[in-house]
Order: sequence, then C-alpha cells, then structure tokens
Amino acid sequence: MIGAVEIGAALARVRKQRPRVHCLMNTVAQKLVADGLSALGAIPSMTSSAEEIAAFVGRADALLVNLGTMQEEQQRVIETAVRLAGERARPVVIDPVFCDVSPLRRDFALKLITPAMVVRGNAGEIGALGAIDAIIVETGRIDHIRHGDRRYEVANGHHYLPLVSGTGCLSGAMIAAFAAVEQDALHAAMAAQAVLGIAAEAASKNGTGPGTFAPALLDALHALDNGAVTERLRVAHG
Repeated sequence: MIGAVEIGAALARVRKQRPRVHCLMNTVAQKLVADGLSALGAIPSMTSSAEEIAAFVGRADALLVNLGTMQEEQQRVIETAVRLAGERARPVVIDPVFCDVSPLRRDFALKLITPAMVVRGNAGEIGALGAIDAIIVETGRIDHIRHGDRRYEVANGHHYLPLVSGTGCLSGAMIAAFAAVEQDALHAAMAAQAVLGIAAEAASKNGTGPGTFAPALLDALHALDNGAVTERLRVAHG
C-alpha cells in the first residue's frame, strides 16, 4: 500500500538525490521532458549517439526508452542502452509509442521488454503488446498501474495533458526518475503518475488553454509539496 505520505517521501528523495535519467526519445518531446525532469529535481540527458551511449548510460541512474523515433541506427543504440542498463541493474522504462499502429514498433518493444521493466502507454499501445510480464502503466482519464495481482488507479490529471505534445513522454521519464530512488518499481510508477496528475491540476488553474498550460505545468512540478499531494491525491488500491 502506498499513499500521500509515501509519495511525498519519494518526491523528496528525487529532489535530494537528483537522479540522472537518460532519455532515448523523439526530438519533438525532448525539450519538455528535459525541462520537466529538471523542474521535478532530476537530471536529464538525451544523447542518442552510438559513440556516446555507453558513457551516458554508465552514469545514468535510470533509462527511458521512447520509441517515438524508430530509425535503424536508433534501434541499435536502444539495444545497447537497454543491455548496459540491465548489466548495471538500473531501472528501465519502455514507452512503446504508436506500437498499435506499427508492427515494427510492436515487435521491437516486445523484444526489449523484461519482467523488471516498466511499460507505459495508452490503452491502444498496451493492448497491442498483448499479455506481457512487466509492470504496466496504462494511461488515460484514469491511469491503471498493475503487476500481477497488485493494482492501483490514479484519478489525478487534467484534460489539457494529452493536448500538449510530450506530456506522455514526460510521464515515462518521471517514472524512471522515481524508480531510481524507490525500490518498488510499481510504487515508483504510481507515485510518478500521481505527481504529474496533481501538478497538471494545479497548472490548469493558472492557464487559459494548452499553450499556457505547458509552462504552468513546469512551474507546478517545481512548486509541488507534500501538502498538495495530501490534499489532492486520488488513488484507489486494487
């Protein structure tokens, strides 16, 4: 069981330990994800260079693999990064973007996924992967987080989130950051989704639409405290 106290403690550990999250992802979302991780208190890195990936993953505390850009060289870099993260027992989050559209992406994601990983996607993407042995974060109006018989539902969030490119990618990066400081990856995923959702609710009060929401979300992530988590948290335990 995890509640507001545990989520607040995990957030405090992220801010104190400042985990480095290496993100392999599409260029469209890089800036929002980098800014979001920094506002949260983590340290982002983004290179997808084959010559540098070993050095960056070697210093990372967690790895996010986002399949938003699926070029042949990127696939080789991803495979190297996942292997190195596994050898160092670093948390890995897989975001199988559009795997429900592209069989290539689906098959590549299935090739990467192991039971220790967190897989984050929308209902279509998670459904396209079939029955997989991993920690599942299925995002939507309510986020469903599960692993075997352990289940959480996070109802925090706002309808502006899917209208801003990169917020789903930020979700995956935040899960990686929390997994770097939380031993239980399921709890880390739940905490990350709750923090993002609560920050989104706060940000919506300071914006007039998706254009003003994005910078307000960064401000809200930076300002979020235990009081807001306790007041706003809406979680059900499965």
